[in-house]
Amino acid sequence: MNQDYIKPDEWSIIEEGFDKNLVKSSESLFSIGNGAMGQRANFEETYTGPTFQGSYIAGVYYPDKTRVGWWKNGYPEYFAKVLNAPNWIGIDIEIDGVALDLNTCSQVSDYRRELNMKEGWYRRSFTATLPNEAQVKVVATRFLSLKFDEIGAIEYTVEVLNKDVNVKAIPYLDSGIKNEDSNWDDQFWNTTAVSFKDNRAFIEAHTMKTNFATCTFMMAMAQANGKQIKASESETTETKASLLFETPIEKGGRFSLTKYGGYAVARNHDKNELVDAANKVLDEVSSLGFDGLLETQKKAWAEIWQMSDITIEGDVKAQQGIRFNIFQLNQTYLGTDSRLNIGPKGFTGEKYGGSTYWDTEAYCIPFYMATKNQEVARKLLKYRYNHLEKAIENAEKLGFENGAALYPMVTMNGEECHNEWEITFEEIHRNGAIAFAIYNYFRYTGDYTYIPEMGLEVLIGIARFWYQRANFSEQKEQYVILGVTGPNEYENNVNNNWYTNYIAKWCIDYALEQLDKVEEGYPDDYERIIGKTHLTETETDRWSAVAKNMYFPFSEKLDVFLQQDGFLDKELIKVSDLPKSERPLNQKWSWDRILRSPYIKQADTLQGFYFFEDHFSTEELQKHFDFYEPFTVHESSLSPCVHSIQAAKLGRMDQAYQFYLRTSRLDLDDYNKEVEEGLHITSMAGTWMSIVEGFAGMRVIEDKLNFTPQLPEQWSSYSFKINFRNRILKVTVTKEGSSYELTGNEEMSIRVNGERVVLTPTEIVET
Repeated sequence: MNQDYIKPDEWSIIEEGFDKNLVKSSESLFSIGNGAMGQRANFEETYTGPTFQGSYIAGVYYPDKTRVGWWKNGYPEYFAKVLNAPNWIGIDIEIDGVALDLNTCSQVSDYRRELNMKEGWYRRSFTATLPNEAQVKVVATRFLSLKFDEIGAIEYTVEVLNKDVNVKAIPYLDSGIKNEDSNWDDQFWNTTAVSFKDNRAFIEAHTMKTNFATCTFMMAMAQANGKQIKASESETTETKASLLFETPIEKGGRFSLTKYGGYAVARNHDKNELVDAANKVLDEVSSLGFDGLLETQKKAWAEIWQMSDITIEGDVKAQQGIRFNIFQLNQTYLGTDSRLNIGPKGFTGEKYGGSTYWDTEAYCIPFYMATKNQEVARKLLKYRYNHLEKAIENAEKLGFENGAALYPMVTMNGEECHNEWEITFEEIHRNGAIAFAIYNYFRYTGDYTYIPEMGLEVLIGIARFWYQRANFSEQKEQYVILGVTGPNEYENNVNNNWYTNYIAKWCIDYALEQLDKVEEGYPDDYERIIGKTHLTETETDRWSAVAKNMYFPFSEKLDVFLQQDGFLDKELIKVSDLPKSERPLNQKWSWDRILRSPYIKQADTLQGFYFFEDHFSTEELQKHFDFYEPFTVHESSLSPCVHSIQAAKLGRMDQAYQFYLRTSRLDLDDYNKEVEEGLHITSMAGTWMSIVEGFAGMRVIEDKLNFTPQLPEQWSSYSFKINFRNRILKVTVTKEGSSYELTGNEEMSIRVNGERVVLTPTEIVET
């Protein structure tokens, strides 16, 4: 770990004591969201110290023109910026004419932040002495409503401690904001109107180029010692709207301001009626009041936790870690809108750009299938089907034809929008993750209807791509795939990455298998799809030839598949022999040195063993794990969870536990020294997998749940719930054994350690 200031707590993230050096890290860690919008934990009041300001609206982006040293054919035309949206949380505070600013205060004490994950609110409190010696105690509580997802609420109180003062509070909206990064310093937002209605303000603005129309809005009310006061004036500029509340407060008195704010967007409303939409939601929440709205928040989160919680007894840090991950996943995506997806930073930062990576299919779908219902996962798959035509266009730009589909590595709308060539051109394994998600969805839910309705067309496009991307090697007399980057991004432009070749073969085989199933069971859909894709038997025979004769690099001496051709030519120095001062490599070494090294950023060959565990024996897994793990630096957030699952599979629970801690507390303890840039949202689903698939050993085999439960010695017990084919199963693992409780109307058969167990609803079965 690289930081250790978050206090251990089962249900909250807590920081105590003000440290300017930790402000940006805490802005990430205490971020809040509701699936439709989110924000970093920036201060409401003025702060002149280093800060990373960030508020974000789901699905809103800017196509920042690609900037590279020189242009290469096939480069995406733009890099999609996750946009810093107009700011609605701001509340400037002045005490006797001096700004409340923690960067300039002469003393800050009793400073505390709390992110209450159980109830879904964020609170900050402190006592500050200003340069004019006025001393105040501040408590600010904020949340983004799950029930009314266009709005958030702030309650900001100032208690005067040492003398009579004059307090000014200026709640404002500001659309004159910028992103932390921009390729060309373009203006991302164009403000078109700033208006007021009583104690409400509205800023209408749209994004440049993409023209996403938005209305940022607020309503503010203030009290002095419990008595309502009115705003004395309002002010507008081209990009700002503010209200002024001013009142004298005696020593020991209290000033309180309640502010509602948020975004109405044209994605959900007529672009000419955004102010009306804003007023409507303000009317709804103001009738509830802050406390009433907070109660709806607590109930909404209680419902989420009822299904998604994982309880751990005996290890507070482990408990805090898993709940933090589950909380952030639910803040980012709730499955209510198939137009949205799960960005790698969610609503916590701007790094990476885009809103959709292969992380969704490889890591997130299992979490959402098991903790929500199959409709949520189906929406994520539908998202990819809706982008199929764009995937075909992406492939055409690179010279592929006949409906071959290359799904983007990074996207907002289906187009590739990442400008690193080794990712855009070569990290083509993402196609395989999308096909695997279709397979995984059916395996888990038993819902085959997605495949004839949508999935088969996706599989055909992907199979066509792999067929064209492979070429026959006369020397090897097999098909090879050249010039790729596997999941391990510390090797670029390699030949025959084992994981890529293996998943390419599997994709073709799976597409052929589904063609036969759909033809037999869904003849109308089959005829529609064949007519649409113009697929012929001659073409599928060619696919089959490639799949049957795919080349996989292998070492007879070591009896392992090689990560890529030439891997054994590297100087094979293990990670344990690297000085800690040289880590993380991507911050200490040149890329030339990294690319020549044997070091693995994340599970690569082992990623294939995770996906296709049933294709290999436990002995084969052990050989590959023992060979590759010592060279793995885990400098990708997606790496530790796979290793945790596989270490548990091998019965190495101490190692599995250490990997679990790393994935669950990756951000809380800032393992990769980058948390101030935002959280690693998509990899958080891997934390859930580490417990459910790793420690509990959950697998779906022959349409039945199978468990091989183990317990880390640091824990007394753990428990979780699974929604499996619309039946809720609670699993509890203790030192004495495991127990299973089924909710529903039908009995269910599972296997525990290979033995069949029949579950009856409401009855707890112990093994």
